[in-house]
Amino acid sequence: MASKEPEHEHREDEEAPAAEDEDTGAQVAPIVKLEEVAVSTGEENEDAILDLKSKLYRFDKDGNQWKERGAGSVKLLKHKETGKVRLVMRQSKTLKICANHLVLPTMTVQEHAGNDKSCLWHAADFADGELKDELFCIRFASVENCKTFMETFQEVAESQKPKEENKDASAAAESLEKLSVEEKKAEDKAGEAVATREKETEADNTEKADIEKKDGESASST
Repeated sequence: MASKEPEHEHREDEEAPAAEDEDTGAQVAPIVKLEEVAVSTGEENEDAILDLKSKLYRFDKDGNQWKERGAGSVKLLKHKETGKVRLVMRQSKTLKICANHLVLPTMTVQEHAGNDKSCLWHAADFADGELKDELFCIRFASVENCKTFMETFQEVAESQKPKEENKDASAAAESLEKLSVEEKKAEDKAGEAVATREKETEADNTEKADIEKKDGESASST
């Protein structure tokens, strides 16, 4: 009988710690309260014209080779107020910017020789916090995506022509139109003047003929 008592006590000792894990219903307030912070991407005032998965490369002039900038989504973003369009690409995992530049009317995009899924273009890029003249190469998963990018890029570049050029063209057209109208009016006036002069000449000739006729009749009567 005595031999069983330690075992019973030992069993109670083993079961005792389990009571410490029981839920007491007490609530402990966190030491630090974290507040939700709004994160700005800088794209809030822009609409996405294009958004495609791709991999971007830049040409390293010093090493004379292509270097990868990152894989992620390339976007063409149009500003809601100014209408300007910029190309932005972020790495998919870190969201680090690997391309950030305006699409200008002087830019052209060309298909990469030997790879119809890739294309090239030059740009003054600001991804590193300062303007740098870069030669970019971008590669897509399909030929269709590459064509879509090239066509959209070129359309945007064409649409970014300065409004001053359009105004100048319109002004030139209006000037030509006014000039044509003025020339026509001048021609009409010149025609009217010629017609008036001809009528005056004809009247003069008629009057002169009448005078000569009268003179002739007077001479014959004498």
